[in-house]
Amino acid sequence: MTVVSPQNDPRAGYVVYEESRRSSADRRLRRTLDLLHEAGIAARGAVVDPDPLQALRDALHQYAPVDEVIISTHPGAVRSSWLRAGLVDRARKVAKDIPVTHVEVDLASPRERSHVLVIANQTIVGGPLLEAIRERAQASPVDFTLVAPADQPGVQQRLNRALAELRHAGIEATGHLGDADPVTAALNVVHDEQVDEIIVSTFPAATSGWLRRNVVGRIESGAELPVRHVVVEASEAEGLG
Repeated sequence: MTVVSPQNDPRAGYVVYEESRRSSADRRLRRTLDLLHEAGIAARGAVVDPDPLQALRDALHQYAPVDEVIISTHPGAVRSSWLRAGLVDRARKVAKDIPVTHVEVDLASPRERSHVLVIANQTIVGGPLLEAIRERAQASPVDFTLVAPADQPGVQQRLNRALAELRHAGIEATGHLGDADPVTAALNVVHDEQVDEIIVSTFPAATSGWLRRNVVGRIESGAELPVRHVVVEASEAEGLG
C-alpha cells in the first residue's frame, strides 16, 4: 500500500511558511503509516503536491501499476473542500479503469493517541511549559506539535532546544515555525490537522503582549477546543534573545 499526503494551503495569514505546510503533511503521513504498520499492513508513503488531483496523477504514474485508489475526506461538502470541488468524480475520470473508493472519516470516533498543539515563542523553553507538557504526556498517549510564531529573533533556536529536551525525556514531539500572528499560527494547524487540545504559553499579564491582544481567548474561540494557558515568568524562560 502507498499513502500519499498532499500538503495544505493555509487558510489564513499573509505569509506561507513552507516548512509548516510540509510538517503538517509529514505528521499526518507518519501517524497513518504507524497505524497501518501496527495493524500488520505493509505501507509506504510520501508528501506530495498540494493539489490532490495532480497528486493522484503523479502517484498513478510513479507507483504504476496501481490496482485501486482510496480517497479519504472529511464528512460532507460543508467540512470537506475536496468534496466541494467534486474531487471524487474528477479522480475517477483521471484513474479511468482503476476503481476509486471514497471513505469519509468519522471525526467523533476515538483515537489511540491524542494530539496536543502547543503555541509559544519566548516562553517555549520555560520550565513551567515543559513541565505542563510532561504532565500531559503522563496522563494518556499523546503526540505534541510545538508551533512558534515567527515574530521574535532566535525563535528557531528556542524551538529546537525545546524539542530536544522533550525528545530526551521520551516525549513524542515535532514542531515548526508558524505565522507571526499566534492566533493565525494556531488556527492554521487546527485547519490542517485533527487537534484535540491546545496549550498556549505566555509571560504574565503585566508583560505579555499576547495577553493584551487576548490571544488565548481568540484561539479558544476560533479553534473551539480546550485551551490550557501556562504562564512563564521571564526568569523561567531561559535562552531568550
